[in-house]
Amino acid sequence: MKVLVVDDDVVSRMMLMHLIDSSGHYEIVEAEDGADAWQQLVAGLRPAACFCDLRMPRLSGMELLQKVRGDAALASLPFVLVSSANDRETVELATRAGASGYIVKPFEPTQVRAQLDALAMPLQAEEPADTLARLGIDAARLAAYLAGFETQLLAAEAELEALLLRGERDEAMVRLERLRGGCATLGLAGAAGKLAVLPATTAGLAPMLATVRDAVRRQARRLGA
Repeated sequence: MKVLVVDDDVVSRMMLMHLIDSSGHYEIVEAEDGADAWQQLVAGLRPAACFCDLRMPRLSGMELLQKVRGDAALASLPFVLVSSANDRETVELATRAGASGYIVKPFEPTQVRAQLDALAMPLQAEEPADTLARLGIDAARLAAYLAGFETQLLAAEAELEALLLRGERDEAMVRLERLRGGCATLGLAGAAGKLAVLPATTAGLAPMLATVRDAVRRQARRLGA
């Protein structure tokens, strides 16, 4: 699997490349900033995934993401943003822009492996037609349910983080089980599996929920296809 790593900071780029390389058999391509990455993509580079720093000169990670999502040949590229910013506003902005995942610096090996695992093993989902028949609804209603569930997942991150910070893990697990139930109802069995274990720290919430939101968005695209 070919992975593109984009970061203007050489040390951060090398560290992320090391973590990816130690997580499996990957062919790693590096870019010194967003502009360099875009030039390589335009020239024909087709990685299986892109890990990209958020704040860079010439072309930021968010700007590169927007270019990728706006290009028909690249729009489906799994795109993981990397940043030291872990505030809710930044994560939500990245999600709305179409990020597949979000990793917070300093890097934790478990975060990187979780994103790679999600890429290597696409989340199993029910065929949209089967979901429609099971729920007895039309496509427009299912699309609305998926959109509403994505919004619920966005709100859940802050709620779960607050519960973990207060040490209320039991209540956090109750909330997580509700999200698992939502996944099951909407035919997202693979995404439900990602919510089986509550992260040990708040740092694990963003990548976990970003993976599930990406599964919701993919199912919405399948529904509209």
